[in-house]
Amino acid sequence: MSAGQALLRACKGWPGIRDCIRVQRSAKHLLAHSLRFRLMALFVMLALAMAFTFMFGMQAALSMGWRDAAKPLVADYIDTLSAGLGSPPSVERAQALTERLPLTLRISGPQVNWRSHVEDLYSRTEARNGQPPEEMRFFERTTADGHRIRFGLSVQAWHDRPRYIGWATLAVLLLLTALAYRRVRRMLRPLDDIRAGAQRFGAGDFAQTIPVRRAHHPDELGELAATINTMGADIHQMLEAKRTLLLAISHELRSPLTRARLNTELLPETADVQPGRDALLRDLALMRDLVTDLLESERLASPHVALHREAVDVCTLVEDVVCELQTAHATADEQAGPVIDMHVPPALPPLQFDPTRIRLLVRNLLDNALRHSAGASAAPQITVQWTEGQLSIAVRDFGTGVEESQLPNLGQPFFRPDAARTREGGGVGLGLYLCRLVAQAHGGSFAVRNAQPGLAIEIALPAATV
Repeated sequence: MSAGQALLRACKGWPGIRDCIRVQRSAKHLLAHSLRFRLMALFVMLALAMAFTFMFGMQAALSMGWRDAAKPLVADYIDTLSAGLGSPPSVERAQALTERLPLTLRISGPQVNWRSHVEDLYSRTEARNGQPPEEMRFFERTTADGHRIRFGLSVQAWHDRPRYIGWATLAVLLLLTALAYRRVRRMLRPLDDIRAGAQRFGAGDFAQTIPVRRAHHPDELGELAATINTMGADIHQMLEAKRTLLLAISHELRSPLTRARLNTELLPETADVQPGRDALLRDLALMRDLVTDLLESERLASPHVALHREAVDVCTLVEDVVCELQTAHATADEQAGPVIDMHVPPALPPLQFDPTRIRLLVRNLLDNALRHSAGASAAPQITVQWTEGQLSIAVRDFGTGVEESQLPNLGQPFFRPDAARTREGGGVGLGLYLCRLVAQAHGGSFAVRNAQPGLAIEIALPAATV
């Protein structure tokens, strides 16, 4: 750790330093992410640069041209003033001259030694530099009787100017900056509408379009908003067309599947036909389940999904699903079916859920765990916990699990990991997808993690008692 980082860490304990660091970070974030702030900073810097360029340019122009032109006139005027003081110089005339004009006079000589002011601009420069300024020779005159008269500018003339002019200038500058910022903010306000609209489109909400200011004569930002609205409408139309096509295909497949299953069951149950008949029935059942899952996934994926909530005894529902799966997965060697380790509380109050969707959720989770527990060291587990306002359902198998890089993809439609979870392992990648949709439809969450060994899936659902 560098010395600067150590000092910064040590200073973080001081309240004042913490505030400074917080302000510095806020300013850095504002400068990096706020287009308005960067535009205003650019405008202010441009205005200051133009002001300094104008001031120094005008000063250079005056110094090169007007100073040379005005020098003879000023010299002649000083000669006139010096002659008007007389010889020897009259103190009364000098005093009247300094009262009438913003000048300082210093008279030194054999007879008269007098000065009108304690200090002036030239005496200040002389005291600071240790020698009189070069311009002082231009304002000095020597009389015939040996007196030296030095003219200068009165400091009091500068002090008598109203001091509020500087503050007024600063206030006007700040006011102009605030007005410019307000104007820039108003000009860039459509960017906020465009950002909000893009976020709505990304979340699947296409009902509200981005408002276009001055739709008859839009500017560049208005044209951008209109273009994004057109893009959102096209995306919405594509999604609706895909959903409509999928639903139509799924509905149209039901009738031929039903007829094919009926014709297959009418085949004679002879020794040479029975194996093919059973295989065909299994494939037809798989296709029927696939069509059913597709229809259900489209219903749940709709933003207007309707849940039929009613009082559900979750413990009884889980036990029924376990018995159903044990019967479905039973073999000739295991007539009782596979073992499922249940951790269910003895009593649970009725909760407001959609019973059909919750049953689908539990069945898919347990069916997925049973498919991948073949040869595992322990039976799959299901754990149900209820705290005030939330129901937690966790299902774990003790199989090989999946790679960490594939965990974020579990729960996506038609996704099957390459390792240990192939098509022969069962399913087409819709089971966990439906579980995620059911959880989200109930306002819950879906999480997957490697339990080492096996895979653990946790569902958290907000639960309201009856």
